[in-house]
Amino acid sequence: MTMSPWRLRLLITSLLTVSILGALDHTIVSTSLATVAGELGALEHMSWIVVGYTLASTVLLPIIGKLGDAAGPRRIFLASLVLFLLASLACGFAQDMPQLIAGRVVQGMSSAGLHLMSQTIVAEVTSPRERPRYMAIIGAAFPIAILVGPVLGGLITDYWGWEWVFWINIPFGLIALVLAAVAVPALPGFGRRRFDIAGSVAFTIAMVALVLAVTWVGDPALGAASVIAFVVAAMAFAAFFLIELRAPEPLVPLRLFANRTVAAGTALSAIIGLGLFSITAYLPTYFQMAYQTSATVSGLVPIATVFGMLVSNLASGWLVSRTGHYRVYPIVGTALGAAGLLAMALLPVGLPLWVPMIVMAVVGIGTGAFMSLVVAVVQSAAPRRDMGAVTASVNLVRQVGSTVATAIIGGVIAVGVATQLPGSLDASTLTPQLVHQAPTDVQAQIAGIYGDVFAPVFAALAIVYALGIVAAVLLPAGRLSDEHDPAPTASTEPVTA
Repeated sequence: MTMSPWRLRLLITSLLTVSILGALDHTIVSTSLATVAGELGALEHMSWIVVGYTLASTVLLPIIGKLGDAAGPRRIFLASLVLFLLASLACGFAQDMPQLIAGRVVQGMSSAGLHLMSQTIVAEVTSPRERPRYMAIIGAAFPIAILVGPVLGGLITDYWGWEWVFWINIPFGLIALVLAAVAVPALPGFGRRRFDIAGSVAFTIAMVALVLAVTWVGDPALGAASVIAFVVAAMAFAAFFLIELRAPEPLVPLRLFANRTVAAGTALSAIIGLGLFSITAYLPTYFQMAYQTSATVSGLVPIATVFGMLVSNLASGWLVSRTGHYRVYPIVGTALGAAGLLAMALLPVGLPLWVPMIVMAVVGIGTGAFMSLVVAVVQSAAPRRDMGAVTASVNLVRQVGSTVATAIIGGVIAVGVATQLPGSLDASTLTPQLVHQAPTDVQAQIAGIYGDVFAPVFAALAIVYALGIVAAVLLPAGRLSDEHDPAPTASTEPVTA
């Protein structure tokens, strides 16, 4: 459908505000975790403040996508926003850790609806040609949240109290709710469908088991439980796949992946989670240990990475909307990512910090070139009745890839460092402060160990991006259409203008 320019701007403002709130809610909490856990007296459950949120948002993605297709994205979006505000209020009033974790789970569920329905609404009200520009604006919420979230969370915790980390959502969320009620058009769904209950149950079991497995994998005391959880996850995913093949209204329409655009675009989305999002959390540790930097200085490298991603994301969205040609951006982007990560694997430790900053900024630029673009391209190849489901699938593989790869990388680092450390040092108590106070020869030895451990990790991620080049080449060439109606069938490729 078409919208007047002023209403479209109002809509994008509302969706961007909500997207930033949802993304910030994931990053802003990180700097307040220790304070929250200490005041609520449950340090051992601290990780579940993050894990509960992430798990709920991931599990709900395909379910929310299907509900959006059935009931219409406007209803699901507004309901998710109201639920998000109520959950934020409840988190701030939590008196113990179980209450806070429950509130975070509800926040995660509602954030899935906000993120997914924002992208679906943009797809419904814009032509494929216009979509990359607006999708890039919405997609800018994630890098912005990474850049400002931890600092903002620390300031709020120090000066207002940790409760306001959650309550800050209320005034901005209410403004966004008013804007959304006015600007989001009534987008009809396709009515009641036979909901895929069996698929939903199998997928939920698979994701819960997978997250538990990757959470426990680094704890020697939970090694057996982790293996069991991996087995359960594998069996549940297999059952989910078989159910989806036979379900009349599958949660994830597998028939869509017969379309080369959908299959290649989804693979590219997974590359981002596997190849970059997974390593970002470990970059500060690497530079504190291998380059002997302070915690503050070590944060400059991920900031450079995310800033490159932000700029490239906005630029590629604008350029594709001007020309309609999209295929070159994921090809160049994956090539830049592969080259940058390979360079990181080959860089000797101890170089001036600006060198790895530039290299990782190149990786960020490459990733941003197709980060939001692949969502818009995949949407252009999907029928309208499956718009929510296909959008959910693209986001789902990215989140699952990031979750699994993050756990694997963490395990590799932990085992690699513990194996190579001299007997006089204990890996479980090794901190950057302790290393910085050690003799020069010990510092050099530890820097070499971290360099040796991280080099194959960077090389493996470079291979992941190299596989992404193959997926990008497999994307059909063409131009995105100026027509406002999405592709009519799942078998068509993006329509040329």
